[in-house]
Amino acid sequence: MEHENPTDFRVTGATLWLLPVTTRVPLKFGTEALTSVTCARVRVRVVGRDGRIADGWGETPLSVQWVWPSAAPYAPRHAALCLFTELLAHSWANFGDWGHPMELGHDFITLLLPRLWSDFNASRLSHAGEAVQPMPWLAALVACSAFDLALHDAYGRLHCVPTYETYRSGWMRRALSDFLAPAAGSAVRFTGREVREFLRPQRVEALKAWHLVGGLDPVTEEELTGTEPNDAHPVLLRDWIRRDGLTCLKVKLRGTDQNWDEARLIQVWKVAEAEGVEWLTADFNCTVSDPDYVTAILDRLRDEHPRLYGSLLYVEQPFPYELAEHPIAVHSVAARKPLFLDESAHDWTQVRRGQELGWTGVALKTCKTQTGALLSACWAQAHGMTLMVQDLTNPMLAQVTHALLAAHVPTIMGVETNSMQFYPEASTPEAAIHPDLYRRRGGCIRLETIRGTGFGHRMGETERALPRPTADFGGIG
Repeated sequence: MEHENPTDFRVTGATLWLLPVTTRVPLKFGTEALTSVTCARVRVRVVGRDGRIADGWGETPLSVQWVWPSAAPYAPRHAALCLFTELLAHSWANFGDWGHPMELGHDFITLLLPRLWSDFNASRLSHAGEAVQPMPWLAALVACSAFDLALHDAYGRLHCVPTYETYRSGWMRRALSDFLAPAAGSAVRFTGREVREFLRPQRVEALKAWHLVGGLDPVTEEELTGTEPNDAHPVLLRDWIRRDGLTCLKVKLRGTDQNWDEARLIQVWKVAEAEGVEWLTADFNCTVSDPDYVTAILDRLRDEHPRLYGSLLYVEQPFPYELAEHPIAVHSVAARKPLFLDESAHDWTQVRRGQELGWTGVALKTCKTQTGALLSACWAQAHGMTLMVQDLTNPMLAQVTHALLAAHVPTIMGVETNSMQFYPEASTPEAAIHPDLYRRRGGCIRLETIRGTGFGHRMGETERALPRPTADFGGIG
């Protein structure tokens, strides 16, 4: 039995708001286009062993098209994900264990969340019959992440310190060996090691910003249709580069049409090179089933467009989400360019499986929980894998914790950040407090305004009127 730690806390209540956001332009995920999203905003109330009480905040976009790709209608998937998020509010409010947020988050995610997810899918099946599609595990993780983020924020606020200062012994009872196991045959050992060892000694205050070139985004004037928004923000890629000083572009591809994908990369590179952009990445949207599809494109680019090929910093998740169902050996792709897990990297065990299959890097996302992102970061670095922090088009509070993760872990380069492209007005109240976090200047976002306890949201200074909560549970007292 674990000993008590005087800094332990427990959750006593959880409140959930479901906030709708509409995009200014569509964002394509795989075969679907996102035109609106519901953001789950969470407040958890916690109590320490000395009786002091604090609140913490977390937020995650419930991006149905990303977490639950399907040809089935959007509305029932969205409704199911929102309902599951409400059920999690009740479960978190009544999760009475004591500990550090890494410990409580790990236990909830590995012990309770799988049961809740399984029971939820079973209940839907019993009511709707065999036609209902099970909600994927990735969707359950994303729904849980807002609560997990709020938990980490509350801990720092309770103890009046930045949360990232608490990922070490003294604050935590458990070492990394209580969470992680090394790869088979590896010399890596986690005994006595702590999360803090795998974070930067100090966070960086400016991060290179990666701009997303979506599959529906116009690159040149010839692609304009006349339906583009007429507002204060750019539309064409060239204008985005010039306004924001961009030097890094992530290019969304189809993964089902080699000619289109190759032509798209060449088209984007022509604009990028002329405007002084230094780096590209290629995102194949998890639709590729054969590594030869990717290697053929890379080899042609290497031979026919060597400057473009040299600018490709890495390749992101060409292959399907579930590694257990699609155990594709990807060594041939990784031999050409660093290859990063994204959707498949649900947790450190999947990162371990990915390494076995030949993946060389991990794209971390706070929407798969802060707890899980940190454990994946530790496991990956210990085994020589490279890190990136990728966006889920995070607006409002979600942008704060997204940027903080990228500022504390050693990414290959900066952070992907694109909410200012797709729904810039959604973050207006938060941008009044953190202007350089929600607008890219000189090719970077900046974090100097993120300060104070917890994650440094500075909620008391943000003038956002929230509607009536979707769910509000007082918990166990």
